[in-house]
Amino acid sequence: MSLTVVGSIAFDSVRTPFGERDRMLGGSTVHFSLAASFFTEVRVVGPVGDDFGDDELKVLEDRGVITEDIERVEGGQTFFWRAHYEYDMNVAHTDDTQLNVFADFDPKLSEAAKQSELLFLGNIDPQLQHSVRASSQAQFAALDSMNSGSRTRGSRWKPRSPTSIA
Repeated sequence: MSLTVVGSIAFDSVRTPFGERDRMLGGSTVHFSLAASFFTEVRVVGPVGDDFGDDELKVLEDRGVITEDIERVEGGQTFFWRAHYEYDMNVAHTDDTQLNVFADFDPKLSEAAKQSELLFLGNIDPQLQHSVRASSQAQFAALDSMNSGSRTRGSRWKPRSPTSIA
């Protein structure tokens, strides 16, 4: 079965009580695609800026993820998220969110992406999710829902639990 994943591709900077990483590959689309690649063919759709290079692309391609639907925005910067975690790793605090190219993301699915049997809509605006779902021929779709007005500083949306849609 084929799967199209639509959502954020990001650089994350994360600090925990156990260490810190700066500008690591992140975003809902990246994490979901890498996990799903163990089980099926995955096609990823999301925007990146000029700062997203061959090394980042290689991480996805080395897992067999099809990256031809990644939109490169010339002159733009990739979505960026900085956070810190408490000792209880279930407690995260967003310190900075820079939507960058993700702010104007208007998903464009290729014919191959439209024809995937499965669709996962990552953490994107619900209106975009609806639009992508309407253009997809997928038999099954799932999404990561969100609400507007996050309580975390600098973020427009707050993820909630995944919900299945038909």
